Amino acid sequence: MIRHLRESEPFNILPDHLFEELRKAAVLKKFPANTHIFKQNDRPTGYLYIIKDGLVEITVMNPGGVEMVVDYRKEGQFIGATPIFTGEPYTGGARAVRATECFVINADQVKKVEEEYPRIGEYFTRIVLSRVRNLYSEIVTDQTQDAITQMEAYPFKKRLSEIMATPPVCCTPQNTAREVARRISEKRVSSVLVCEKDGSLVGIITERDLVGKVLSLPNVDPDSIPAAAIMTPQPHSLAPDTYMYEAMAYMSAHRMRHLPITDGKQVVGIVTLRDLMRFRSQKAMLLVGNARQAKDLETLAAIRSEIATVARTLLSETRSTPEVMEILSYIHHTIIRRTFDLCLEEMKQQGHQPPAIRYCFLIMGSGGRREMLLDPDQDNGFIFENYPDAMQEEIDAFFVPFSEKIVDALAEVGYPLCHGKVMVNNPLWRGRLWEWDERIENWVNEPEPQKVRYSSIFFDFVPMAGDGTLAQDLRDIVHRHIRSFQGFLYHMMSLDLRYKVPIGLLGRFVLEKSGEHRGELSLKHGGTVYIVDCIRMFALEQELSEVTTFARLEALVKRNVFAPETAEHIRAAFEALTFLRLRNEIALVQAGRKPSHHINPYNLSKTEQDLLRESFQAVGKLQDATKRHFAKTPF
Repeated sequence: MIRHLRESEPFNILPDHLFEELRKAAVLKKFPANTHIFKQNDRPTGYLYIIKDGLVEITVMNPGGVEMVVDYRKEGQFIGATPIFTGEPYTGGARAVRATECFVINADQVKKVEEEYPRIGEYFTRIVLSRVRNLYSEIVTDQTQDAITQMEAYPFKKRLSEIMATPPVCCTPQNTAREVARRISEKRVSSVLVCEKDGSLVGIITERDLVGKVLSLPNVDPDSIPAAAIMTPQPHSLAPDTYMYEAMAYMSAHRMRHLPITDGKQVVGIVTLRDLMRFRSQKAMLLVGNARQAKDLETLAAIRSEIATVARTLLSETRSTPEVMEILSYIHHTIIRRTFDLCLEEMKQQGHQPPAIRYCFLIMGSGGRREMLLDPDQDNGFIFENYPDAMQEEIDAFFVPFSEKIVDALAEVGYPLCHGKVMVNNPLWRGRLWEWDERIENWVNEPEPQKVRYSSIFFDFVPMAGDGTLAQDLRDIVHRHIRSFQGFLYHMMSLDLRYKVPIGLLGRFVLEKSGEHRGELSLKHGGTVYIVDCIRMFALEQELSEVTTFARLEALVKRNVFAPETAEHIRAAFEALTFLRLRNEIALVQAGRKPSHHINPYNLSKTEQDLLRESFQAVGKLQDATKRHFAKTPF
């Protein structure tokens, strides 16, 4: 008994005295074949089970109420750890396949050992937290495969014959290493194909081959060693009519950077991994280029309408959700900036010259965080330098009509008006630095609900046009006021975290009971907004300059505010919720409907429901941690 337990991970890392405590607490218990050790959604038994002998299947219930086997556990593995460290019901059942013996250890004893030896808790935490990431990866993979089979979006209709470099740079097996190096340098390529006189492919030499097999070795003469001695023989190749996505998968599977293209035995071209990566986002970059050159709002509106197609393409390329958000936000930013420039040009054409002051046009909210999806609304403002009061009439004469023009133009292009009127045509969102200083001081020191809501949008600002140094000055003002009254973060926490994630005690989703979205839940208001708000609070406390949620998380880890495992859990949940939301928005647009962050979770697959449930639970833990932290903030 002692040997089996001592050899089981993670108990094999325990100091002897702590292991002895667990050994004394462990009880051997037998479970007959085909009996449940516990069932999904059961209340915790209060024990950790380590399998000594036998086989246990992990089961979950599908939406139709049928029990499905999703995993197996065998000798040396454990079950029942999740509730010990989360306090929640079992997320799956455990049933003995054949007669099974388990070491059973009381949860209180496990926690007691963890207090003295935290690595035990870290081990179980990693196991528990990895579930969100694993589920997310599984679903993204399935999504990609489904999308590829029905793909019509841009670059996947391309074949290698359309993008390959031809003719490829070749040499014979008899050419020397120096001759090969000269061809690589003269042709500005990263590899040379080795071919016989009849054009058949026999090998490939890359820059790495030259360095590793010639230049870095002593006593190797580049003028005497032949290509045949340093080439990789019989390299993998594909036909010119192969689709790009097939080539991408093939090169990834074989860990290749250079892919020869052969027609029968004849070499006809070569494709590099860089070529494929360049063409993957050509549609996105084409939109950016067109937006920068747009001469009118109608053209920008047409470009804006293409974003859903780009999003679908990017999501189908197995790009990470953060990368997709980054690219979509980059396109949105380009369109918004060009809209601003067109409005400024029109003002000048109408004889209105901007006053001789420094100003900065800001965007806020998801735009400021570079987390824009398909249908972001307007959140914008103006900062001015501290001009004298005598200039106020001149300032208003230009910036009041200019602000109205910007808001109307953005609405025409496809960015809806903000329901809370957080826009430059509202005087509350324009002002000199000292006026912003007073405004922020008022928000921080008198944190009424509406002011806290304003600040939640505003604090994620970034400069879009004009003098960006004004935005940095504004950031310094924000940090100064919060530093002087840290109790503001408590009020922000109290308002933002009044509501819980939409999941009940037994893991059932809590749906809206009335209204337009009856029978649905919000991925945004039930999940991602809480992550954004919580991470923002910690970032403000630490006076971070980072604005995106992921960058803030990374910075908080570096400052030891979050453990790396905790940050990864939060990141995985945010990615998963954003992925499900973006996919839902794309599907609605394709159906001719308006994008929405509301979904019926029971329309998702079982794996997707598990992912959603696990992600909401991760958000709930972050809420609890945020409440505990900021409830201690001194006033």
